[in-house]
Amino acid sequence: MANDDVDLVIRDVRPWGGASSDIVVRGSRIDSVVPSGTASADGTRIVEGRGVLALPGLVNSHAHADKSWWGHPWESFGGEPTTEGRIAHERARRDDLGIPSVGIAKRVLQEYLRTGTTRVRTHVDVDLGLGLRGIDAVREAAAELDGAIELSIVAFPQDGVLRRPGVLDLLRQAAADGVEHIGGLDPSLIDRDPVGQLDGLFDIAAEHGCGIDIHLHEPADLGAFSFDLVLDRVERFGIAPGKVNIAHGFAIVDLEPVRRRDLLARMAGLGVTMTTVAPVRMRQLPLHEFDDAGVRFGLGTDGIRDLWSPYGDGDLLGIAWQYARSGGYSRDEDITRVVELATRDGARFVTDEEHDLVAGARADVVLVDAENPMDALVRRVPRSLVVAGGAVFDPTDLARHPWESGQVRSAR
Repeated sequence: MANDDVDLVIRDVRPWGGASSDIVVRGSRIDSVVPSGTASADGTRIVEGRGVLALPGLVNSHAHADKSWWGHPWESFGGEPTTEGRIAHERARRDDLGIPSVGIAKRVLQEYLRTGTTRVRTHVDVDLGLGLRGIDAVREAAAELDGAIELSIVAFPQDGVLRRPGVLDLLRQAAADGVEHIGGLDPSLIDRDPVGQLDGLFDIAAEHGCGIDIHLHEPADLGAFSFDLVLDRVERFGIAPGKVNIAHGFAIVDLEPVRRRDLLARMAGLGVTMTTVAPVRMRQLPLHEFDDAGVRFGLGTDGIRDLWSPYGDGDLLGIAWQYARSGGYSRDEDITRVVELATRDGARFVTDEEHDLVAGARADVVLVDAENPMDALVRRVPRSLVVAGGAVFDPTDLARHPWESGQVRSAR
């Protein structure tokens, strides 16, 4: 084949573990996927895959890129281990750690990139002490990576919506400024006014056309009540499918099977989605029940090394492993399905375009020295090379050079 203006050929890789192929990249897009050895190499940058597995870029559908202490000296866990305690401790310590800042956000985004994540939906704190500057910091950090990571931002009211007068106005301003989503948080437990919080959020979404992404930790019947309130408003406001997401949603696994079936059916009919961070020591969202109902859900890292927990390393494949292992998924088709959620099918939480190793898709390719997707997940194989929007990144190089240098090594 001719190489007219082709920028990159990723040679001899096995997309999804299939036949050896060459992935041809033009600009930031996949131009074609052809049998190995048939792509012209004249005058073109070549990546030699040597038969390794190729997967689409990983997708982090629930992150907090604005508030890690990654790159700082060790920060000991402090404060009370309750939701209110974590909120208070974070407010007390964040300024000392430079949270939020461009530097903090860039370190976190680079760590995502190093482990193969190329698309991220991140919650960014909005409150009276911060205003909207966290959103500006995260956007600037992403811009400094030259578009390697596609970003979707949720303006997130970590300290509540109604109990802090003025926060709802900040969310409205964020929506007017073009933020992709506004967030909510435990409307019964945090604001203790679920109708007021949700009506306020849906009013903003209806006015500005943004999405809504609600953290819902409330348990059992209380959580199910909040689910119903959200779904009622999706119907009443006529919110388009895919525009409303419930994060965590712990209550759904506590419901008896018939109640959960009916709730999932209603969610599917309205196009309401879910995201999970696969929390340890808790029951996982039931993969087959969600797929059978047609409810789309994604995987996320949550915060990493932040003032809520010292755990987390930004590796979305590790979260996928945690979800599969905790959920007891051992069959090939189930493990592969989890990898699909972490890559191809998770992309809708960030973008509406196709995300796969196919012609026309953004050139987001992760090379892994593994036999197949199941092997890659079970062994949590290190990423050999990451291609993000057509730019080539060496994960070892990213890990070796200090983030403080501000350098992200890439080649096109």
